[in-house]
Amino acid sequence: MNVDLSVSTWISVTALGSVGVMGPVALIVAAWLALGYRWKYAGAWLALLGAASGLVALSKIAFIGWGIGVRHLDFTGISGHALMSTAVLPVAIFVALLPTRGAVRAIGVAIGLLLGVWVGVSRVVLDAHSVSEVVAGCALGATVALAFVWFAWRAESGKLAPAPVAASLAAVVVALHGVPVPTQHWITEIALGLSGHERPYVRASWKAKAFRAPERRTELQPDERTAA
Repeated sequence: MNVDLSVSTWISVTALGSVGVMGPVALIVAAWLALGYRWKYAGAWLALLGAASGLVALSKIAFIGWGIGVRHLDFTGISGHALMSTAVLPVAIFVALLPTRGAVRAIGVAIGLLLGVWVGVSRVVLDAHSVSEVVAGCALGATVALAFVWFAWRAESGKLAPAPVAASLAAVVVALHGVPVPTQHWITEIALGLSGHERPYVRASWKAKAFRAPERRTELQPDERTAA
């Protein structure tokens, strides 16, 4: 997929959707909801995001451990970056804009969704995920975001000014952007532990139906590592 932006720009975009950035942003959103509104909103937000993140992890574990995927769609697991960005960014903007008019909130949610999709596109451009994996992640993330927005739309407004909420969220993004979190390594270790295999399934050999479990675990080559 060719898009007229530099590789470094796409790397910067894709880093925005990492768990190391979106995870803390999601927690800050929950904290603002609990402090400024009601605990039920914070609980609902974390439950929705947690359930979706669990689906992503399960899809990756199923592939890495057992080679479960859809070959004709080149699908080996839901994109975590696409999920996190399309779920967290719209909700973060929505919470910051809760004291404003409904039309302003709706525009903010739409902008957040577009930013999330942009992160998803970066995963395809950088060959980290297939189109089907990104579409699945964006669809799941958008479902989480819109479900929460629907649930919290009538939250009592005016308890929090937009400025401090937006400033805190922006500060977290700036501070943590580009900080690596080895989530793929953790998922791989879990998958291997559950499956009993010494080496993970990887996209190239899986598509060629040529996977072989070696007698002992060996270091993966760069082109064999599965994407986060």
